[in-house]
Amino acid sequence: MNCIIAASGNLLFTPRIKRLLEEADLIIAADGGATHLKQMDISPHAIIGDMDSIHPDTKCFFEKKHIPIITHPSRKNQTDTELCIEFAIKKGATTITMLGVTGHRLDHTLANIFLLRKLCTLGVESRIIDANNEIYLVTDHLKLKGKKGDLLSVLSISDTVTGLTLTGLEYPLENAAISMGSSLGISNYFKKTWVTISVLTGVLLVTKSRD
Repeated sequence: MNCIIAASGNLLFTPRIKRLLEEADLIIAADGGATHLKQMDISPHAIIGDMDSIHPDTKCFFEKKHIPIITHPSRKNQTDTELCIEFAIKKGATTITMLGVTGHRLDHTLANIFLLRKLCTLGVESRIIDANNEIYLVTDHLKLKGKKGDLLSVLSISDTVTGLTLTGLEYPLENAAISMGSSLGISNYFKKTWVTISVLTGVLLVTKSRD
């Protein structure tokens, strides 16, 4: 099951984002993310959170459409986005794309990126997409499609990543090791339509970006 989680961070209504939402089997709004969906004339299957960032008019709008609103206390141990992830997994989601989870709050942005690690552990394919980036965590293998010249960077977020192999890029690697804090993997770019990223051990942060 393909799930989209829309949060209240930065979210531009590009044709690609609209297409992703239209193709989703399950759409969940994390609190104020419901406002983004309302602006796109898309109804979520559920709205989840402590309701501290949703606009009252948006909440009223979706209540009238009988969209389930699952309210949690503001004093809680999980972010609204993590609550949405748990809900999605219980519903049987096998692929989760998070939108609107990057923005001005670096702490929230980092927390959302690290939620990808939780999803890796659970065997759920996941990614974050915003106007300029696609963000993935890799613990084994990833294949990405792009255009020649598209930027791709890799960073270790474990002490060391071993067996790092990159193909289809201007600067390939084979069975390399990269440590946390190294900038070795920054600003590579697509040489072919498809690139592959694989590791033997460790956790790799992969970003496909545009300036």
